[in-house]
Amino acid sequence: MTLRDVKIGQTVKVKKLSGEGAVKRRIMDMGMTKGTEVHIRKVAPLGDPIEVTVRGYELSLRKADAEMVEVE
Repeated sequence: MTLRDVKIGQTVKVKKLSGEGAVKRRIMDMGMTKGTEVHIRKVAPLGDPIEVTVRGYELSLRKADAEMVEVE
C-alpha cells in the first residue's frame, strides 16, 4: 500500500521509499524516513495534493510523490 491509497484521518508508518536520485532525496529531506508516522489530514477536492502531518508539521505532497512512499 502506498501513501496515496490511505484514507483521510488514518495514521500509517513509512515502510519503504521507492524512486531514485533527487526525488527520493527530496522526500527524505521532508522528514519521511523509514519508521516515521504519517497522519493524513486532508485531500484537495480534485485529489491532488494530499496534506499530511509528519514529525509535527503539515506537508503537502503531490500524488506522484505519495505513490513513492510505501506504508503499513
